[in-house]
Order: sequence, then structure tokens, then C-alpha cells
Amino acid sequence: MILSQRHHSEQLATYMESVPFVVDPQSLYTTDMLYAGFDINEPQTFTHCYDQRVYHHFIEHGKTTDDTLESLARNMHDFCIMQRLKHLLSQYDQRKVVAVMGGNAMKRDEAIYEKVARISKLLTEQGTLMVSGGGSGAMEATGFGAWLAGRSEEEFREALSRLVAAPTQDHPDYLTASFSILRDYPQTEYANLSIPTWLYGHEWTSPFSTHIAKLFANSVREDTLLTIAYGGIIYAPGRAGTIQEVFQEAVQNHYLTFGFSSPMIFLDTTFWTKTMPFYPLLVELMNKGLYKNLRLTLTDETEEIVNTITTFQTESKMK
Repeated sequence: MILSQRHHSEQLATYMESVPFVVDPQSLYTTDMLYAGFDINEPQTFTHCYDQRVYHHFIEHGKTTDDTLESLARNMHDFCIMQRLKHLLSQYDQRKVVAVMGGNAMKRDEAIYEKVARISKLLTEQGTLMVSGGGSGAMEATGFGAWLAGRSEEEFREALSRLVAAPTQDHPDYLTASFSILRDYPQTEYANLSIPTWLYGHEWTSPFSTHIAKLFANSVREDTLLTIAYGGIIYAPGRAGTIQEVFQEAVQNHYLTFGFSSPMIFLDTTFWTKTMPFYPLLVELMNKGLYKNLRLTLTDETEEIVNTITTFQTESKMK
């Protein structure tokens, strides 16, 4: 029995040394870590960076796998990342953590992208830890805005103009534009967090996050994003994933899962009342008493969103 246990332990140790990812990361990821091997002057080198090597391994071994050793390696990795994440969050007032949810199809040259970025910049400058899913679109806009926190309006516009020139992921300068901003506008004062997943590894991890909690298990990622955003969630236009997050958060607020209800802010009135008319549905369900405790806001205004979040944070301190 002892020999068998020792054999399995040796097998596991050998396997964990063979995988292309660090099984027991001692910190959250940074852009430098995930993009190790990428040369801004040679965009094609992206395919060989750490992040993509792990993604290809993940696909080759199955998004879900029956391989015990592979499962153990992934689970150990995610456990360690969650422990590092817990340490980061312990440094913040929980109601100072705000998430942005929204689709990855949002282009850099869309007005809504700039709006999300401005909201994130302003809230970050006020001491809020902005959180996103770490992909493109609304998620990238969140990290970009937070990265430019403390910069002037002129600097913000200049940086945004670089991104707009490469609006979508299929543009050859997409990553080059991002890394040129990281190089020319270094961020040393303000932090922001993203929680991406290798399940969507085809969607490049946004380089603009100072702290990256990348996971294999998307279910853990989704639950974590919604759970840690005690300060509220801003919903930008999105599709199936964003709608799922709306109702997951509504349930948490309905039951006061964490002792209070957090703001649910819907950005883009036309989208949320016409294109995807879920806001009127939530209001109707509230009026019927089928949902309770929801703190709903529908707006197109950057200032209203920032004020809603900061008012909630101030009210919390007074109680």
C-alpha cells in the first residue's frame, strides 16, 4: 500500500514537471508573465508566448478531461491562484471592488468602448479596484481605463487613438498597439484585476491588468467575478454570457447572500430596453415581488454611473 502511494506520488510529481504551466504559482499573473516570449516588433511571436503554450496544452488534453493527473495539475493551479487572489482582495474594502461585465465583440472604435474606459479610469482614481473577465471588448476597455488612471485627458485620448487604429483582434497591430501603450504609459500607482480563463484562450488576455487571476475552470471564474464585486456590477452590452451574469447577480442580491444588495448598473438604455430588453423584465419582476432587494440603474451617462457607485460606497461607510 505504501509502495503504491509512493508510486502514484512520483507519477504525479513527474507529470506536474512536464506540463507547460506552473502548477503552484506563488503570485497572480502579470502581463510580462503571460506574454513571456512575445516580441512587440515581431507580432507572430505571440503564438509562442507562455499564455498560448498553456492554451494549446489545454486544448490538446481536452477542455474537460478524464485524465486524473491532468485534472490534478489544473485543480492545484487554480487553487493556488484563488489563494493569491484572496490575499490581494484582503487589501481592499470589499465594497471598493467593482466589476464590469460585457461582450468581447465590442470594438475599440465604438463609442461605448471609450465610455467604459472612462468610467473605469474615474473609479480607479477614486480608489476602486476595477475587475473584468480579462478578455477583449468591454473587458479590455475596463483594464485600459484603469491602466490610464492618473493620466491627463490628452494622454487618455492619445492612447485610445492607438487602440482605435487596430479595432479588432484580427488586426495585425492589435497587440502591438496595446504593448506600445504599456511601454509609453507605465502604471505604478493604480491597480486593476482581471480573471480570464483558458477555456476562452482563443480570446487574448488583455495586457492592461496589473493583476491577472487566470484559471482553467470557467465555472470558478464566473462565480468568483460575481462574488467578489461587492461594490456593484456595471453591465455593458453583451450576449449570452453577460445575460447569464445578470441573473446570477440578481439571485445573489435577491437573497442578500452577502448581507446586502449591490448596485446593478445597466449601461446603454437602447441596448437593455430594445436590443436585449432584460432591464424592463427585471423591473416588472421587482414590481410583482418576484425579485426583491435589487438596486437597479439604467443609464447612458458616465457621471451617473460613477456617482451611483461612489454613493453606495459612502452609504456603506456611514452604516
